[in-house]
Amino acid sequence: MDRKTLQRIAKARLKDAKALLGRRRWSGAYYLCGYAIECGLKACLLRHLGESDAIFGDPGYLKELKDCWTHDLVKLVNLAGLDATFGTARAASPALERFWRVTKDWEETSRYEEKNEAEAKTLYEAVNNKPDGVFQWLQTHW
Repeated sequence: MDRKTLQRIAKARLKDAKALLGRRRWSGAYYLCGYAIECGLKACLLRHLGESDAIFGDPGYLKELKDCWTHDLVKLVNLAGLDATFGTARAASPALERFWRVTKDWEETSRYEEKNEAEAKTLYEAVNNKPDGVFQWLQTHW
């Protein structure tokens, strides 16, 4: 899958999450919000691979790259080479930091869990808030 496809999927899943919120389908909306971030981070990872010397400049990176199949958002931030940049952005924006604290706890296993309205709306706000949501930040780096 290429970067542009991942970007399209990420945007589509966020739209799907919004539609599910409107239908009071909290669990599905929650899951798709996190999935949108996962796809966005994987698009960032592909950009990082194409624009950095990570593969040939860091002997340990290829071993780490095997983890690209993960759903762990924190690990994907690291693999995408965004730790420092994202840390700086979060330090400069208390809202982004607060939203990341909510978003980073999403797990792919949430598809098997029941989520309530507050959980779904909180994650959607953390992901989609303009201008401080996690998705907004990711789009500037994918």
